[in-house]
Amino acid sequence: MNASVLERAARIKLMIFDVDGVLTDGSLHYGADGEALKTFNVQDGLGIKLLQEAGVQTAIISARTSPQVIRRAADLGIGHLHQGGHDKLTPFHALLEKTGLTAEQVGFIGDDVVDLPILSRVGLAVAVPNGRAEVLSRAHHVTTAYGGRGAVREICELLMQAQGSYERVMAQFQV
Repeated sequence: MNASVLERAARIKLMIFDVDGVLTDGSLHYGADGEALKTFNVQDGLGIKLLQEAGVQTAIISARTSPQVIRRAADLGIGHLHQGGHDKLTPFHALLEKTGLTAEQVGFIGDDVVDLPILSRVGLAVAVPNGRAEVLSRAHHVTTAYGGRGAVREICELLMQAQGSYERVMAQFQV
């Protein structure tokens, strides 16, 4: 692990997640009624809950609008949710204002070009390995796991390890 990435991760007070391609594998399945279905990874979800226990706030900023994302955010206790529109920068700035944090205290994980405006401003820019080349080239860190397949859990654990909270949070599972 790059020391610069660990230093950046140690400063993160808010982690923002993209949805399609990050919290999911990017696939959209359409039901008979035309409803788009999404599949979320339970290990990623637990990673988010553990990160929250460690004291890091969480948020979702997604270009697509989906009732499944509202449900998932509620299930995980994600405090900040914005959906709809390719302009992710406006909700990002609103989130900074609402939380009182600086961009350096925020991490973001994305996979596609609509994520670039945020990725180029945050203290820790993370991409998934199957992200677009433009995204990979701007990321401070690229996960080994793919979106919807453990990438979120991986970054949550990295943040906790860099901040020294991993052992404390994981102690509840020791037998």
